Amino acid sequence: MELLYKYARIVPFCPFGASGFVGLGLFLFPKATKSLRRACAILSIPSLSVAMFISSNLFWQQIVGHLTYQYSWSWILNNDISSEAGFLVDPLTSIMLILVTTVGIPVMIHSDSYMCHDQGYVRFPVYSSLFTASMLGLVLSPNPIQIHVFRELVGMCSYLLIGFWFTRPSAANACQKAFVTNRIGDFGLLLGISSIYRITGSFEIHELSERFHGLIGNNSISPFFANTCALLLLLGPVAKSAQIPLHVWLPDAMEGPTPISALTHAATMVAAGIFLVARMFDFFEAPPFTMNVISRVGGATALLGATLALAQKDLKKGLAYSTMSQLGYMMLALGIGSYRAALFHPITHAYSKALLFPGSGSVIHSMETIVGYSPDRSQNMILMGGLRRYMPITGTTFPSGTLSLCGIPPFACFWSKDEIIVDSWLCSPFLGWIAAFTAGLTAFYMFRIYFITPEGSFRASNTSSYSPDSFTNNTIRGNNQQESIHQEVGLIPSSVWGGAISEGSPGKTHISDEGTQSDRGPTNYSRKEDSLYPKESDILMLLPLVLLAIPTLLIGFIGVPSPQTETGLDYLSEWLAPLMNPSKGNSEGWLEFLTDSIPSVTISLVGILTSFLLYGPLAISPREPEKDIDPIAKGSSGSFSSFIRDWSYNRGYIDNYYDIISVKGIRLSSNYIYLFDRWIIDGIVSGIGISSLSGGEGAKYGEGGRVSSYSFGSMIGIIPLLTVIIPTYKNDILSIRIL
Repeated sequence: MELLYKYARIVPFCPFGASGFVGLGLFLFPKATKSLRRACAILSIPSLSVAMFISSNLFWQQIVGHLTYQYSWSWILNNDISSEAGFLVDPLTSIMLILVTTVGIPVMIHSDSYMCHDQGYVRFPVYSSLFTASMLGLVLSPNPIQIHVFRELVGMCSYLLIGFWFTRPSAANACQKAFVTNRIGDFGLLLGISSIYRITGSFEIHELSERFHGLIGNNSISPFFANTCALLLLLGPVAKSAQIPLHVWLPDAMEGPTPISALTHAATMVAAGIFLVARMFDFFEAPPFTMNVISRVGGATALLGATLALAQKDLKKGLAYSTMSQLGYMMLALGIGSYRAALFHPITHAYSKALLFPGSGSVIHSMETIVGYSPDRSQNMILMGGLRRYMPITGTTFPSGTLSLCGIPPFACFWSKDEIIVDSWLCSPFLGWIAAFTAGLTAFYMFRIYFITPEGSFRASNTSSYSPDSFTNNTIRGNNQQESIHQEVGLIPSSVWGGAISEGSPGKTHISDEGTQSDRGPTNYSRKEDSLYPKESDILMLLPLVLLAIPTLLIGFIGVPSPQTETGLDYLSEWLAPLMNPSKGNSEGWLEFLTDSIPSVTISLVGILTSFLLYGPLAISPREPEKDIDPIAKGSSGSFSSFIRDWSYNRGYIDNYYDIISVKGIRLSSNYIYLFDRWIIDGIVSGIGISSLSGGEGAKYGEGGRVSSYSFGSMIGIIPLLTVIIPTYKNDILSIRIL
């Protein structure tokens, strides 16, 4: 058994080795590596499968023995500071290892088909494998320093993947925004780690937590300083898990390829912040004020994310705000001390969101051949509709993730979200109202996405404008010609198409204003019968959807009380027993559990019904597909629906505030500093130089070369000098004469 635990170090090295091998080949032998692009990309799947196999064995050993194994060796050692590196295997680690690997493999399979025609196809598995390896290394880390190192690797990989299509300005800006925002959090995290080591003298999580509790209990440190250290440490998870006020990078991260959005939102980057708070939960629990801050930040994030998702037109951004809201639920659960629910919800949410993002990728992949490769069109839900008719497998699996996020039994998120809502009510009625109201909003906007996208009628086509001659098999060049062809075959109305085609994703085919093409090869437009409507994706894109639909339906039952367990608790409580108080496990019976969940399910059903009345087939508001299908977006100026639309489209105006305070404020202060430096600092230095030059030039003209003139001038200068010196030193001169 000990040998198996020692193999845990291999887990992050499996995907890291695949990433390094392909990346090195791409650097040293680019042509040969690109010629074997499919083989190089597929290498990432078996490497992650090996990691999953080892993780599964570790998880099984944790179930059987509940052992905690830590292996470490000296890393930094001197008289002032000492730190160790190694790995820690406990129930939390084993659960996260299973989560990352089981979500990562289906996403890798999906991306193999989604990205296979992209010119950066080989780069993508290099980045994504390194991304997964960094997260695996993070969850195995036994101390904050090592966690910080792997967090930086996760941040670097997210920068590379969000900006994967870096020639597109929006993608380049998005990756920089994510990088800068997370650097703010990492700076606070580093300050927090340094402060904690200063007062506890240890980097080991369990040891520093015990010492921190002792210092607070003995009043050895002031509560203000203790909370300051904890809040600085919290700044890292706030940025990484997109909590208020450092959430602004998350929707822009959708500029990256869709498969990486699934990894980022399901099991890697955004889960890193929640994992850190869970790993150091004993530390954060010591100062009560910090726990209150965590719960309030989580509740505010959950509510804000839900409101921002209400009127989004971009499919991926709607799901991104959904992730932000669910991350708020997790942070809220941690803040109120509901440790089990806080770890249960990341599991259920990961599989649900891992199903929804590849599903949206399948939809976008099919829409691109119809409306073009620009995200403004291929991800625009206004141009979708009726996709379940043309994409039956995608349209069937998508509702599973939707129902799960809405908290409808028996899907996964129902079991975890309901527990968070109940615990919130028990802790604070204010937080309970926020959690319950957010659940209703979640059901509303998720079914809004469902009714607009898979249901209804397909809105990107206008069959009445069909002409038998309206097709071509050649590459279309030029913006005007592209638009006219689409108008002829009735792909989309010209009012919707508007704008240049050159906004398309650099990683995919699009037509630029100069008539050139991007990486993905020529665009072929076939007859209307073939290209006017979307088609179901291939088997490699559909297989992950089917696989992920299974845990989306069943994984929630690990949190349901079972008579099969020794203590009568649920399986999750049994697994987490070494990390939590067993009395906090769920020992309710099925009937009692379902009875307690009636209020939360009712709230979700009200949200679904409201969405059905506005967006369903029997919507009470008449819609005009060629203009806008969204009743909220059509609200008159000054109405409540108009306020919701503006609030959602403008991201709650928070980005505007950041732009005014940070961007414009820094530029304005930089201009003032520049003027001060130019006119004051440089002016003093330049003034001294100019005065010296002027004095020298003036003295030059006073030189005649005659000694008598110089003597006369010297005498004239000495006389005033003597008139000043003699009165001042008169007494001294008299005393000298007397002596």
